[in-house]
Amino acid sequence: MKIINHIIDYNFVNSFDINTLRESLSIPLKSEDIYFTSFTCVSSDISKVYTKSLIKSIELEKEEILFFLSDIQTRIKLYNLSLQSKNSNDINHNNIEEFFNIILKKSIDNRCSDIHIEAMNNSMIIRFRIDGILKIFYVFEKAFFVLLSSYIKLISKLDITQIRLPQDGRFNKEIENKSYDFRVSSMPTINAESIVIRILDKQNVKKDIKSLGFSSNIYKELENISKLKNGLVLISGPTGSGKSTTLYSLLKLLNNSNKKIITIEDPVEYKIEQIQQVSINEDIGLGFNKVLKNILRQDPDIILIGEIRDKFSLDIALQASLTGHLVLASIHSNSSVETLSRLVDLQADTYLLSTTLKYVFSQRLVLLLCKNCKKKGCTVCNFTGFHNRSSICEVLKVDENISSMIFLKNDVKLIKEHLKNTNFVSILDDGKEKVKEGLTTFDELYKVVCDEI
Repeated sequence: MKIINHIIDYNFVNSFDINTLRESLSIPLKSEDIYFTSFTCVSSDISKVYTKSLIKSIELEKEEILFFLSDIQTRIKLYNLSLQSKNSNDINHNNIEEFFNIILKKSIDNRCSDIHIEAMNNSMIIRFRIDGILKIFYVFEKAFFVLLSSYIKLISKLDITQIRLPQDGRFNKEIENKSYDFRVSSMPTINAESIVIRILDKQNVKKDIKSLGFSSNIYKELENISKLKNGLVLISGPTGSGKSTTLYSLLKLLNNSNKKIITIEDPVEYKIEQIQQVSINEDIGLGFNKVLKNILRQDPDIILIGEIRDKFSLDIALQASLTGHLVLASIHSNSSVETLSRLVDLQADTYLLSTTLKYVFSQRLVLLLCKNCKKKGCTVCNFTGFHNRSSICEVLKVDENISSMIFLKNDVKLIKEHLKNTNFVSILDDGKEKVKEGLTTFDELYKVVCDEI
């Protein structure tokens, strides 16, 4: 992207009338004698701004120009703080602390899940992952990266001098009277370190099932899980499909004083009152397998296994389900039916599987059209046309027929044929309903569920 090779001097931008720049669809970068260098797009009308100058144009998308001209005062503030911090060359200086606090608040205001701070060839960029998509928010001089990364390491209790090996740390901040945990990962790259900050918003874990955007038929089956005394319930999908959020919301639904719930997570990201959560730590010998071996001695009613990752974890899940426990787990798979193939690939005992498996939910997250602009682009959606995401899902309820087919090791094709003769609603069908409701687009739906088509 062309923007990463150019540092915008926002003080220079601010010397122009911002409304006029928006109307002309241009961002002035610098002035050299009679020349102006400016970002423009095919719709730009630069005559409104540069009446007596020659223009060197660098083409940028219209939406990106509008985005970088939005919230100009924050950009000016950050730009000046970065220069002052670089000039002071002091990671404990108030300037860099103020800079970082603004970045954190901006990320939270934008519902960001991860902050990526990266060094390029000639610059450093800050990207926010919002609704699963990374977007460049800020570009600064490359020399500023060392100061910022050192400050982040300092507050995360990492080794500031170590730049050749990966490091992991955490810090906590209170922002507008709310407490947030931040998980930090540094990774050496050929340019410099890559810093990624995961925002652990404690409010997210308070979401209940009805706030996740599932269709009514999916809600009904998810709520039916609370009536189960034992069995295995799987949430499948690729990375970033919302599996963990659904599992946490299920725990909230199931959590009460009459039940003992234990979770095995790698790592624990959100702490839940009254639930016993175990965070895997291989460094001290607290491995996944060791916890699984001993978990039944804790007399749980409900067990959450963060991920079915191998035959051992699957066997424990099946045995626990058979002996009177309700087991919830996630698994990587493209669809509910293909999850059955995945379980067979992990050498599941088909008798135990057919006896204990109750539900397989396969889910994805689709971007929702921005209610404020309906894809035209505005400040609410950062000129993307989309704002927030909703779950789409299919549910395979293991009835007697499906159970028998699992036990007999029937081919997946036979199971799919059987489902065609029932009221099975595929994830694609579920998504199409959201398109009909005007919540998302066919392009977005097909992009998300292309594996199913």
